[in-house]
Amino acid sequence: MSKTAKIKVKDKIISIVKKDEQDYICLTDMLKAKDGSFFITDWLRNRNTLEFLSVWEKINNPNFNYGEFAIIRNQSGLNSFKVSVKEWVEKTNATGIFSKAGRYGGTYAHKDIAFEFGTWISPTFKLYLITEYQRLKEIETNQYNLEWNFKRIISKANYHIHTDAVKNHILPQKNYDKDKEWLIYAEEADLLNVALFNCTAKDWREANPKFAEQEMNIRDIASINELAVLSNLESLNAEMIKSGVERKERYEKLKEIAVYQLTILNEKNFIKALKKLNNEVYIKNKLKNK
Repeated sequence: MSKTAKIKVKDKIISIVKKDEQDYICLTDMLKAKDGSFFITDWLRNRNTLEFLSVWEKINNPNFNYGEFAIIRNQSGLNSFKVSVKEWVEKTNATGIFSKAGRYGGTYAHKDIAFEFGTWISPTFKLYLITEYQRLKEIETNQYNLEWNFKRIISKANYHIHTDAVKNHILPQKNYDKDKEWLIYAEEADLLNVALFNCTAKDWREANPKFAEQEMNIRDIASINELAVLSNLESLNAEMIKSGVERKERYEKLKEIAVYQLTILNEKNFIKALKKLNNEVYIKNKLKNK
């Protein structure tokens, strides 16, 4: 189970944990906002609650024990009926709600169930809970975007530093489309090289002996966009090989796709500015091309 997140709902701190990549909200924390004496077991005694939980389990849990659920549901109308979270989970194999011990102990429920539980606290509390939860998700998403953009910008900067260092490299001037004799002996790597860079690895090394001595190759001076297209070409070529497509036909198809995809990527302005809304939220601020 991952690190606990917290949100503040009407002056109450509510804990949220991850379980199987899903958010579970602490019902025990939510109870602090309820006026009067009220317990989770009181909520579980209600037939409507049990029906709601069973529907959630039916949608999300293939191992839910409907036989045991039927027994519990039939008993729910009796004055003596009472079921704890632990009993509910053990008897029905439920996954939507659970109790945990420890520092952040308490009863937790999947966000769908927690929102329903919020109605029992009060309709107002439920709306505030949903609002604060959505705000948390927005912060998490934007922080992810910030990290992703930062890595992308750094990669772009490193690429320019790299290409400045090898800007004197030479691309051989050969007409590979006209003279296709190289196709007969070409390895699959060169099939992709010529389709994308219009150059075989051997011809590039011969044209750039100093870089070849440093064990550099044509892909070392490729742009980010070229490497992205290369990855796509590798996947496509593998599929065509499995389908028995002849080498000449594969080359022509790869060449066509390389030109198309690279043209699209090169027309895009991938470096975006980042606008800080506050200490927690960042959004992309698109710059107009000058």
